[in-house]
Amino acid sequence: MSNPGERPASTSRTPKETAALVAKTLNRRYWAERRFRFYGLSAVILGIVFVLFLFITIFAKGMSTFQQSYIKLEVFYDPAIIDPNGTRKPEEIANADYLQLVRASMKARFPQVEGRKETRDLTRLVSGGAAFDLRSRVMSTADLIGQRETQWVLASDDVDMLMKGRIQRPTEEQPGPLSMDQVTWIDQLLKEDALELRFNTTFFSHGDSREPEQAGVWGAVMGSLFTLALTLLLSFPIGVAAAIYLEEFAHKNRWTDIIEVNINNLAAVPSIVFGLLGLAVFIGFFGLPRSAPLVGALVLTLLTLPTIIIASRAALKGVPPSIREAALGMGASKIQMVTHHVLPLAMPGMLTGTIIGMARALGETAPLLMIGMVAFIVDVPKSFTDPATVLPVQVFLWSDSPERAFVERTSGAIIVLLGFLIVMNATAVVLRNKFERRW
Repeated sequence: MSNPGERPASTSRTPKETAALVAKTLNRRYWAERRFRFYGLSAVILGIVFVLFLFITIFAKGMSTFQQSYIKLEVFYDPAIIDPNGTRKPEEIANADYLQLVRASMKARFPQVEGRKETRDLTRLVSGGAAFDLRSRVMSTADLIGQRETQWVLASDDVDMLMKGRIQRPTEEQPGPLSMDQVTWIDQLLKEDALELRFNTTFFSHGDSREPEQAGVWGAVMGSLFTLALTLLLSFPIGVAAAIYLEEFAHKNRWTDIIEVNINNLAAVPSIVFGLLGLAVFIGFFGLPRSAPLVGALVLTLLTLPTIIIASRAALKGVPPSIREAALGMGASKIQMVTHHVLPLAMPGMLTGTIIGMARALGETAPLLMIGMVAFIVDVPKSFTDPATVLPVQVFLWSDSPERAFVERTSGAIIVLLGFLIVMNATAVVLRNKFERRW
């Protein structure tokens, strides 16, 4: 127990001691602030480094996808092979063995090749799709039968990988996917300017294929376009309408509280749950076609609606109450106040939420796998009900393929996906700035 005349310890310090204590405390706070800023700056720099590393890796592996090896063939459209009966019937022309034309063209360039094995190895330098290209050429122009023509056709994936330096030249000690004879023929083609890298139009014009050199992303791009377009048409008006009703017209009671809680919870539900829902309801109950953009759009609409509703409600809350009061004070009805004054001012925020929701929908894979969009689709879809796949699923499929050439196809598809996302977001930003109003 202290004496009544004794001063407390806090008041016994001299001004000099108090100033020293304050300085020490300030220094500790300043050091804490510097550490926090250092940690934050380090986290930002580390994140940028990882992103740059990811992008550099993807572009280093994927840029070569935009070039493809082609072999020049002097093709003789032999009537004895294409139309032996001379009937010019489309059925007989379509069923002809065009691989013989490829084999004959290669044999004519390398007359020293003899034997079935060497001939087979020689023909394998050319992609299996070359026969189908010649078939399409003859089917479109029947007058070519009996004529000669120079055609650049796809080389095989092994030749393409050798041209791009992705595989090593074989040696006697270390053989590779190509034999020594095949490398010798490749060198001769290079000397004769009959083998070169060209822009890979096949990658942007074809659908999926088992052969890497014939695989393209156009089918997946069209599937993504159909799916996202229908998702936007469904999710944006429904999400905005729900947000307007909940924020401007609905009475605050137990039911609206339950709805708000459920919307917030749905935004955090794993995406595969929506895929299971789509599989059970849209395909199992309603009988909609499996692996179709229609079903994918319905599933992605359910996935993006919570995000759009939450962002739209936040944008509506951001409009000052004075705007509402002024409109109502001038005699506007509540619906006129919302549609003519509040909604235009909240539209940029709503578009931002839509951008976030659509970006998430563009990158989703799990819910689309559940509804069958993982199927091997060769044909390019032409409607919302045709079988299709999307770019993220295409990346998933190619990344699981054992062929070395699919590694660059995977990275190339990721580059296309990033470009698709940039174009979509840029369009949305332009629209958002167009509708933006300041008060």
